[in-house]
Amino acid sequence: MTSSFTRRGFLAAGAALGSLGLLPQLGRAQSSVLSLVAGTRSLDINGRAASVYGLSNGLGGQGLILDPDQRFQVQLTNALDVETLIHWHGQIPPNAQDGVPDMPMAKLKPAETRNYDFAPQPGTHWMHSHIPTQEMQLLAAPLIVRSAKDLTEDRQEVVMFLHDFSFLTPEEVLAQITGGASMAGMGHDMSGMSHGGDMGGMDMSAMGHDGMAMPGMAMPGMAMDLNDFNFDAYLTNDRTLADPQVVKVDIGGRVRLRIVNASAATTYWIDTGGVEAALVAVDGHDVVPIKGRRFGIAMAQRLDIVLDLPAGQGAFPILALREGAREQTGLILATAGAAVLRLDDLAAVASPAFDLDLAQESQLRAMVPLPDRAAAKAEMVMLAGSMAPYVWTINGQTWGSHQPITAKTGDRVELMFHNMSMMGHPMHLHGHAFQVVQINGTRFAGAVRDTVYVPPMSQVTIALDAGEAARWMLHCHHMPHLATGMMTEFAVQAS
Repeated sequence: MTSSFTRRGFLAAGAALGSLGLLPQLGRAQSSVLSLVAGTRSLDINGRAASVYGLSNGLGGQGLILDPDQRFQVQLTNALDVETLIHWHGQIPPNAQDGVPDMPMAKLKPAETRNYDFAPQPGTHWMHSHIPTQEMQLLAAPLIVRSAKDLTEDRQEVVMFLHDFSFLTPEEVLAQITGGASMAGMGHDMSGMSHGGDMGGMDMSAMGHDGMAMPGMAMPGMAMDLNDFNFDAYLTNDRTLADPQVVKVDIGGRVRLRIVNASAATTYWIDTGGVEAALVAVDGHDVVPIKGRRFGIAMAQRLDIVLDLPAGQGAFPILALREGAREQTGLILATAGAAVLRLDDLAAVASPAFDLDLAQESQLRAMVPLPDRAAAKAEMVMLAGSMAPYVWTINGQTWGSHQPITAKTGDRVELMFHNMSMMGHPMHLHGHAFQVVQINGTRFAGAVRDTVYVPPMSQVTIALDAGEAARWMLHCHHMPHLATGMMTEFAVQAS
């Protein structure tokens, strides 16, 4: 999923995108209704056919790009043979259009069409099924909402959409992870899902739990659980490094990477190699730029990274390195005529764990912070669970037996996520953008975002202004954790 826009080439951008068949033409009338179809598609993953889901845009590709000030007017059709519902991650639509089954909208039946209409939030976002097994089957796509400033910048835009993938069905993956334990308490229907691919002769030896010692732990012998499943492939824009996407770039040009971690259960380090980079936005919200060549991204998070390419011909791999492991994926930026070398999907050494000390998060500063207000309500949100039995909870409860967190519209609310487990949790709140205001007892004015990573034995406090009076979901975006009940409600009442 790549798009290329500069002041010089913007007028031709629609045609370029149409030829790529990846994202909708930007030249369509802003009053027009965009089409999305949830359906099946086939991928070639390292020479093996895989049947997956997707969100096609009517031009033969996946995802949507909206112009500045364009409304999110979308007609969604379910071409699957099972019910589904799509969540517009990073957007703040009316609650009825948020896309969580039965909160309050029913799932979309096969062959049913539903219309959506709201004012979108600009930035790098995405859309995905809010049924965990369907998201694990790649029912997700980019949602890029461009700002007026985007049209004035002389740079290319390149989307990196990251996935982890297994040839096993999602149910089989979850059974492997949970040890066959029941996923009771899961409020979303998880029936009828299948990859449809050939699973004969699958090597099960690669499936297992990876652990890494956590430095600084007060209790000797405790270890952090990083990756609870080894997937068959890690994808960037539906491709592995055996056949990566090669994006043509200008010598000495500027590139804005829009990176979306749509993986079910994998955190990555984004490595820009020899190219100096600057992190300029997280979850669609601008931050004070941070320079570097390696940035971490947890499940459901987004990073916007600006690269200034060298003044010479070359090929520049942009890699996503799986934390705590050697697997890697990515794409290659290449100038015309540059030699492109084959990259292995295994790095020489394993990457470290992501942000155990929250060093990256603590550096982030919002360009447009929330107004300074005293909190009308502060509440601790306990995150807990274990690998055996595989059960994950919020405030000691799984979904279905949960106790909603309550607030009133307009109130400033602070939620302290206190992780008492040995796995990290990317916590996502629907219908709101929040600001990170405290890490392990230290106050600061951090990033505005919608998904924050909480490492083991850590505390992260967020501040937000409660929005529409409605039931909004609050959950971990690690799909096996969500599937085993790690979610609750943020129930907002009218003032």
